[in-house]
Amino acid sequence: MGESKPTGVRTLATKIDHLFRTVHPRNRGEYSLEEVAEGIRQRGGPTISANYLWLLRKGLRDNPTKKHLEALSDWFGVSPAYFFDDEAAARIDAQLGLLASLRDAKVRQLALRASALSPETLQAITDMVERARQIEGVPAVEGERPRRARAQSRPTEGA
Repeated sequence: MGESKPTGVRTLATKIDHLFRTVHPRNRGEYSLEEVAEGIRQRGGPTISANYLWLLRKGLRDNPTKKHLEALSDWFGVSPAYFFDDEAAARIDAQLGLLASLRDAKVRQLALRASALSPETLQAITDMVERARQIEGVPAVEGERPRRARAQSRPTEGA
């Protein structure tokens, strides 16, 4: 969960590396290069070696075929636009961050328990979590607008 959030324009290598670091089975670390190469082959994708994946991930090769990028996007469960469109990549990264957070059993348990609560209660819990994040110095969640405290967002009388 402590993975850094990518920002700005990113290279193909950075995007591929980010996928390896964030998209993996729940109870273990990232897929090996060999697992990805073999998985792509088993899905009927193009031949791609673990060594070539390593070169792409390290930025030593930066011009894979369209079929290779489509196979990688299929394997990692993202749109091929992830590799070509920085705005799409940012949206997908936000979704991947949420999924990574849900791997944490305590976060998942909290989300499941909160799912049946009223909108008002959910807002109160959200406010408490945001305040706890501020107290602990946790940075704002990427892609969310900063929220003003309720007292500040209400119009004053006579305004």
